[in-house]
Amino acid sequence: MSTPLGPSTLLVTGLHPDTGETVVRAVWEHGDTLDDLLARHGWAPLSLDDVTGRSAPHEVEIRVVVQPLGAPAATDQRAQLAQLPPGSGRIPHDADLQMAPGEQPHRVQRISVYAVVSSERGVLLTAYSDRTNAPGWIGWPGGGLDPGELPEDGLHREVREETGQVIEVTGVLGVRSSRWIGRAPDGRLEDFQTVRIIYLADCPHPTDPVVHDVGGTTAYAVWSPHEQVAELALTTTCRAIWTDYRAIAADGP
Repeated sequence: MSTPLGPSTLLVTGLHPDTGETVVRAVWEHGDTLDDLLARHGWAPLSLDDVTGRSAPHEVEIRVVVQPLGAPAATDQRAQLAQLPPGSGRIPHDADLQMAPGEQPHRVQRISVYAVVSSERGVLLTAYSDRTNAPGWIGWPGGGLDPGELPEDGLHREVREETGQVIEVTGVLGVRSSRWIGRAPDGRLEDFQTVRIIYLADCPHPTDPVVHDVGGTTAYAVWSPHEQVAELALTTTCRAIWTDYRAIAADGP
């Protein structure tokens, strides 16, 4: 009989910009931001180094090059690590959320993986189904990690389920987090934080996208020409990720 896997742990490791040595290592707790977490230890994020993981216990580690708090920020690099404003502000709520007197939300932190996938047919996009709070809006293929699942394994699974495509991961674009209070599909009230790890990937042999996870959160998937992506009904996070991607593409050779 296998041992049940415990809850997932999200770790942040800060690396010195000159020596590469570890200067801070901490758990990213629910409701925290990367900036706040590192600031409590006297550091600020500079650029993303790598994302790793292990299955048992299930841990995902985000490795970040850091600089002393108060040092001049490398704004173009830190755009990869954009966060919500500090948690002292009001947490967004789902529109028209109704709460019973005294009802308290369950705290949930979800580690998710997504990818900007390119091929000779364009960029791979998905549309949210009516099982979500953003039906019809456009996002990137991906979703939450299963218990014990490694980040890249989860990404390959999600892309296959949502689009039917086989991809090759080429790098990590960035990490973004968001938090809101709303109801899960089963009606449970949740204080939900998602930490999204965004990868870069190629699809060497693109095919017509097919959604295999029928009845899930993906209504359909499409290949879109690069020049048309910005004109689509992208979610706020999807658009921000596209901006990051275009900025890196513009800096490339």
